[in-house]
Amino acid sequence: MIKSERGQAIVELALALPILLLLVFGMIDFGRIFHTYLTLEHASREAARVASVGGDNNTVLQNVYLVANALDKERLEIQITPEADRDRGSYVTVTAIYPIEMITPFLEKLVNQPFIIKGETVMRVE
Repeated sequence: MIKSERGQAIVELALALPILLLLVFGMIDFGRIFHTYLTLEHASREAARVASVGGDNNTVLQNVYLVANALDKERLEIQITPEADRDRGSYVTVTAIYPIEMITPFLEKLVNQPFIIKGETVMRVE
């Protein structure tokens, strides 16, 4: 009456492991994207503050690179609007854009590669 169950654990592992790996790598990708988003938001906020109190574009860029030091500076794109003549009472916009590659096999096919993350802050010039 008792049948052999020698291969049962391997079959269960073969069925469950792909799902578990997809969940783990999906969480890793989500963490990487969320970390990058928070970093870009913080960097654009700090840079917009520097620009709103009279900092020039080089100071603004240095501030972004200082705050976003965990990201690759070669891939980080910074846009400052307006680039010059920031009059008191006007608005300055700092946008930080960063592409990120997904590492989860199925998610990389569902989402356009690279996944573009953008952080933008608008502040009034003092």
